[in-house]
Amino acid sequence: MEDIFFTVTGCNHYFGTEAFKPRMKVTLYKEPDNKYDKEAIRVEARALGKIGYVANSPYTVLGESRSAGRLYDLIDDGATGRVLLYVLPQGLVCELEETGFEKVKKIYKKHRHY
Repeated sequence: MEDIFFTVTGCNHYFGTEAFKPRMKVTLYKEPDNKYDKEAIRVEARALGKIGYVANSPYTVLGESRSAGRLYDLIDDGATGRVLLYVLPQGLVCELEETGFEKVKKIYKKHRHY
């Protein structure tokens, strides 16, 4: 089963990336009413609240991460993930973990064109 990665961007508008360590948990929430991006996925960390958004632009998606647009239909209203070893000034590279992530991974496996 393949892993699914995503980039958290916009961290500098909140807490920066210095506060994050590998393996920290993050929670993803869809924001269907977001006036700037209809596929916006907000990312929060425990005790901090909002820390940024899943990147949804070719300029902000790092490495082999999936954009918010490619994750949006694969997750329910929310999901969880964890920070990987990549804590960079431009964002955090994270891996999807739970919330129907078994469901997400099964769907992803069927739709390899993502």
